[in-house]
Amino acid sequence: MSQVLSKSPKHCAKQGLSIDKSYKKVFFAFSTFFTAVLALIFLIWLILHPAKPQFSLREADIYQLNLSGPHLLNSSIQLTLLSKNPNRRVGIYYDKLQAYAAYKGQQITVDTTLPPFYQGHEESNLLTASLEGTELPVAPSFGYEVRRDQVTGRIVLNLKVNGKLRWKVGTWVSGRYRFNVNCVSVMAFGPTTPTAPLSSNQGTQCSTDV
Repeated sequence: MSQVLSKSPKHCAKQGLSIDKSYKKVFFAFSTFFTAVLALIFLIWLILHPAKPQFSLREADIYQLNLSGPHLLNSSIQLTLLSKNPNRRVGIYYDKLQAYAAYKGQQITVDTTLPPFYQGHEESNLLTASLEGTELPVAPSFGYEVRRDQVTGRIVLNLKVNGKLRWKVGTWVSGRYRFNVNCVSVMAFGPTTPTAPLSSNQGTQCSTDV
């Protein structure tokens, strides 16, 4: 004769309670571990807290800036920047660097790609780029603005670098962060100024956003 075993409702309730407690322990252990990892990452970030890179304008030379038609611009500018990593414990990978020049909010050269590079702790690097444009469309007021600057005796250009960077701490490398550099170059530009090149050797600090 087969034996039929039956469990009382009280026994089933105790078993269900035991399973719930096991799930809660696993969830609590996982939550504690995850919180500890986040706290460790945040603590390391606070200790290291990488400062954004510093850029300064070393030289800018305008070799060509003239209209080939009513609203078409030919331009040629040579740019030299100094890039510095101010961090003592954090290296920087620079990816997808592009430089261009702008005048009164108008881009006057095409984007020029700079080679990616790694910058060690407190290291400095010189970056050079030839910025050029051929028959770039510009606003109808471009020629008037340039002539007015020639009367005032100076011309102001914005030399910009956009790209992505990654922080390196030991063997750990972060994800990519977008950064933008803006350098303001003021050059003498008057009726008696030599036509080319117009030069700026200011060593001015550029603004950097990460």
